[in-house]
Amino acid sequence: MAEKHRFKQGPAPVIFVVDDEPMLLDLAEMILKPEGFDVRTYRDPSRALADYEAARQPPSLVISDYAMGGMNGLDLLRACRRLRPEQKTILVSGTVDEGIYAGSDIKPDSFVAKPYDPEQFVALVKSLAGQGGPQ
Repeated sequence: MAEKHRFKQGPAPVIFVVDDEPMLLDLAEMILKPEGFDVRTYRDPSRALADYEAARQPPSLVISDYAMGGMNGLDLLRACRRLRPEQKTILVSGTVDEGIYAGSDIKPDSFVAKPYDPEQFVALVKSLAGQGGPQ
């Protein structure tokens, strides 16, 4: 049986996943952790932003649902990019499409519609987070 690719050097790339649906956070963790990612999940976008602001090293990738209470995913990504303009981001949604950020000053690196294919999602995360550790 072939062994799955794991990151070879340094700490695992940190991925912030923000969604107000616990089941979707569990799914993201279940498919990304075995691939060698350090997955940090958040139901509250304000808490995710507080941890983002406090992080010495930014996460390799921030993945956020669009529709959440208190702060939508695009606002969260905008706040992250204000602090670190180079931050890689993915916006995920089952309620809106890519048109939601057409006129926005901030655009995610990628958009994923729910439900998503886990293998394609993992491939996208790997491509944005890099293969050699945090960027």
